[in-house]
Amino acid sequence: MSVDAVMHTEFPAGYVVFCGTDGKVIMTPRSFEHSSTIKSMQIDSLSLGRHAKTASDVYIDFPADENSAPDFAILREDAQRQGKRYGFEDVLLIAEVVSVSSARKDYDDCTAKYGRYGIPVYVVVDPYAGEVVAHTRPTGSGYIAAHTHKYGSGKLPIELADGRTYTLDLDELPRPEPGVG
Repeated sequence: MSVDAVMHTEFPAGYVVFCGTDGKVIMTPRSFEHSSTIKSMQIDSLSLGRHAKTASDVYIDFPADENSAPDFAILREDAQRQGKRYGFEDVLLIAEVVSVSSARKDYDDCTAKYGRYGIPVYVVVDPYAGEVVAHTRPTGSGYIAAHTHKYGSGKLPIELADGRTYTLDLDELPRPEPGVG
């Protein structure tokens, strides 16, 4: 699809549209829980400092045109843009928030991809299961360690590769309203 065609297309309300470098157009629905969860993670990142390098739904360059726009990422303090984007080498943590349509991608595909590229911490935040899975110790095919933490179980300190600690408040993560999901 051409850029001109994308610019003149009216997409359904409630969807975020990403245009890949390979010409693919990706539409993904966003829910209140998804948006609120990302906001909670951003608020929790303030403990790293007001100007900590974090991103939400911003493309990060990976090799082989496997670019990603994760729901939330924490970058090294000394990260430098390569052109308009940051590279995967600068990423300390990536978090994806599960939506009904993205569960397989977030739990399986992204775990393999982010591990393959050595992202030190990959976190799957699942409002529907009420749990957070923190993956550490990346390998060529995923991660060696995965620890599950339930919503409502306090604060989860996550050690970053640069020595800082990101603390995710599991008591403040939003849950879907009954009947949603």
